[in-house]
Amino acid sequence: MSIDPALLEIFACPQCHAPLREEDEELVCTSTECALVYPVRDGIPVLLIDEARRPS
Repeated sequence: MSIDPALLEIFACPQCHAPLREEDEELVCTSTECALVYPVRDGIPVLLIDEARRPS
């Protein structure tokens, strides 16, 4: 499932406020310092810092 591009334009990382990009059904922070990965569950982005993970 793909996130609507109009919504993706307004989403920002809750940690550092950088834009997010969609990758493998997750949203990834574009900041190289932060780079948190947020899950998308049932088509709904979970933009909570406590739910994010560091990239592997």
